Amino acid sequence: MTELTRIISENFFWFMGGLIALTAIVSGAISKTVRSTSRERTRREIAAYIAEGSMTPEQGERLMAAGKKPESCC
Repeated sequence: MTELTRIISENFFWFMGGLIALTAIVSGAISKTVRSTSRERTRREIAAYIAEGSMTPEQGERLMAAGKKPESCC
């Protein structure tokens, strides 16, 4: 255990940089997963409303397109 402590203290900046990078990668992956899951859940709910007849397909299409970012011209 003391050997590990010595190695970490000698390479403190590299250790902290790696730890920060790992934290950023994991939090980014979790964020994208949650965003994707939420988007898919919304798509299913809109499809269910259309299937039961309380929403027209055109309204559903407008709702689906509402959250998209406009494509750039260049």
